[in-house]
Amino acid sequence: MLSPGYDLWYFFTYETTKSVVVKSWTIGIINRAVQLLIITYFIGWVFVNEKAYQVRDTAIESSVMTKVKGFGIYNNKVMDVADYVIPTQGASVFCIITKIITTENQVQGYCPESENKYNCTQDSQCKRKPGRIMTGKCVPFNTTIKMCEIQGWCPAEIDTIKTKPMMEVQNFTIFIKNSIRFPTFNYTKGNFLTTITNDYIKHCNFDMVNNTYCPIFRVGDVVRYAQQNFTKLGGVIGIKIGWICDLDKSDDQCNPSYSFTRLDAMSQKNAVSPGYNFRFAKYYKMENGTDYRTLVKAYAIRFDVLVNGNAGKFNMIPTLINMVAAFTSVGVGTVLCDIILLNFLKGAEQYKAKKFEEVKYLLFFISLKSRSLKLLHKSNIHSSSTSVLGSTMSTR
Repeated sequence: MLSPGYDLWYFFTYETTKSVVVKSWTIGIINRAVQLLIITYFIGWVFVNEKAYQVRDTAIESSVMTKVKGFGIYNNKVMDVADYVIPTQGASVFCIITKIITTENQVQGYCPESENKYNCTQDSQCKRKPGRIMTGKCVPFNTTIKMCEIQGWCPAEIDTIKTKPMMEVQNFTIFIKNSIRFPTFNYTKGNFLTTITNDYIKHCNFDMVNNTYCPIFRVGDVVRYAQQNFTKLGGVIGIKIGWICDLDKSDDQCNPSYSFTRLDAMSQKNAVSPGYNFRFAKYYKMENGTDYRTLVKAYAIRFDVLVNGNAGKFNMIPTLINMVAAFTSVGVGTVLCDIILLNFLKGAEQYKAKKFEEVKYLLFFISLKSRSLKLLHKSNIHSSSTSVLGSTMSTR
């Protein structure tokens, strides 16, 4: 049985891995090449490109105010902002009307419908149908056609009239004022840069080359940047403002970037309901107190101002985490080389014998125990000899 002292000695031993030096050009080149690739990846992509040494804030807070300016002529009438912009509050989503179909002097009453699907020859064809309140009568629409009679605003709307867009819309301008905040860093910025002056604002229009930070956008340019045809357009255009800020750099390096796209691109491929349109009415009252209205079906371009972005700033915690990951990943080269050496190269068995050394646990301790017994036996013999010698001397 081993002594307690030996158990304590064994507890405080230190174990280390065995290093085997393999002098092989093939393995050496593979090992260094893999290590170089891993180091290049972490330095070039993780730290330089992705800036993994920074804490990033993606919860951008934003406010957008818009203002449209311009005059156009439609149906021999001069149209201003109050006529063609809906809603008028200057929000981040607004519509600019390009063409309209009006149905004037509608009053509550009974009248024939105008859509072809309500064509009839007898009352039995005018039973209840979804979307309309039917009276059940088939009445003359004109001298040759009969239609089902409805109850509601009369006369019924005729929205199949072909109209051309108000071409002056292309020259209208959209003024956008955007303010953002990154709450993690309590950092605020606006799209009005310090270099922008009042005189510059009065004359500039945004373009991708010379005026990349001008906050005034010509409608025709926006449509063109979104790769759309104005004469065929009636959809949703996105004006995207991107804020990608490196707060380790100076404040004037955090600037907005603008891009444009059509957000309802799928409606271009659908002939059932292409474009974008909506209806609204203007209400009036006659002298006798009867209400009447002008119904407007408006075809418009809807603009959505979308703001996104993120900001980053140096922080020690992500830096240390990614550095540890980089150093750990370098060891992948050793793992790959071991796989090649153990399985694919000549002399694999020789490498295995050098790399893995097996120590028999039981034999080790039996040998250790026999050594202890021998030492104990020698110690006993020495003690007995000493005792015999002492007795002899005392006898003398």
